This record gives sequence, structure tokens and C-alpha cells, in this order.
Amino acid sequence: MSLEQAKLFIERMKTDEAFRTKIMGVDDVTERLRLANADGYDCTQEEIKSASAELSDVEVDGVAGGTSCKGGWEGYLFI
Repeated sequence: MSLEQAKLFIERMKTDEAFRTKIMGVDDVTERLRLANADGYDCTQEEIKSASAELSDVEVDGVAGGTSCKGGWEGYLFI
């Protein structure tokens, strides 16, 4: 399992609308993680939460563009 894979997964969620729609179209958290893993993202729910928190700090400073983590999908992806 990998925090780096979790970061890559989050970046893809931000940039690939079809992928994001596929993942978010599933209500079950376990199934969302299974879909992420099936797409080659070898990470856990905890790693995704941790990576999301790290990326949130960067985005708050305006370093990264795209969807903001504050109030975005990341907060409820694996709740």
C-alpha cells in the first residue's frame, strides 16, 4: 500500500471526469476503494484520507489548481 499511490489517485480524480464519475457513482465506500484498486491504485482508505489532507494544505496556499479540497469530493470520498 502506498501514500504515493493515494496521491496519484486523488490527482486523477481531479483531472479525469469520467474516472471521478465512475468512482463517485458508487455509494458503498468499500466498492469505491475496490474500483480504485482495480484501476491500479494500491492504497488504503487511510492513505487516501492522509494524502487528501496533505494536498489540502498545498491547495489552500494556492499552489495547486483545479478542484479545491475544501468542500470538494475528497471530504466525503471514503466516509
